[in-house]
Amino acid sequence: MGTTFHLVRGGLDDLPFIMATERLEGYDRLVGRWDEQRHRDAFVDGSHAYFIGYDGPAPVGFAMLRFWNAVERTTLVRRVAVVSPGQGQGRRLLAAVVAHAFRETDVHRLVIGLFPDNLRARRMYEAIGFKAEGISRGSAYFGGEYRDELAMSLLRPEWEAANA
Repeated sequence: MGTTFHLVRGGLDDLPFIMATERLEGYDRLVGRWDEQRHRDAFVDGSHAYFIGYDGPAPVGFAMLRFWNAVERTTLVRRVAVVSPGQGQGRRLLAAVVAHAFRETDVHRLVIGLFPDNLRARRMYEAIGFKAEGISRGSAYFGGEYRDELAMSLLRPEWEAANA
């Protein structure tokens, strides 16, 4: 991993990368994938924000947030996917997205959901500062079935204290 990691706001030109990344092996059962039209709709609905992480000139992953800069001040981290899982890209990407959200918006609470058996993701979220809140039973319709989700959150005061 180089030292030139940077985060940019994603746009429609990033759709091929986003769709290819979320279609990498294993992501279908962990983070999901949308068809092109659903992504296009999200880009213009005023609620979603996409971010692309780069290491030098190469994109390494993306994150999608919902309720970006919402008046309720709660933002959902909807999807995080990287090209090479297990190499620190996801942690670096999510940490940058979290920092950007707290610095650029009035968000008070970031929320993320994951399947309880996704221990790698949970460890990464905890390392960034997210705290487990509990299980939302049957809250995710995924792969044709209802699945439980572990809800985790990070509050602005917690992030500020850890990053002072």
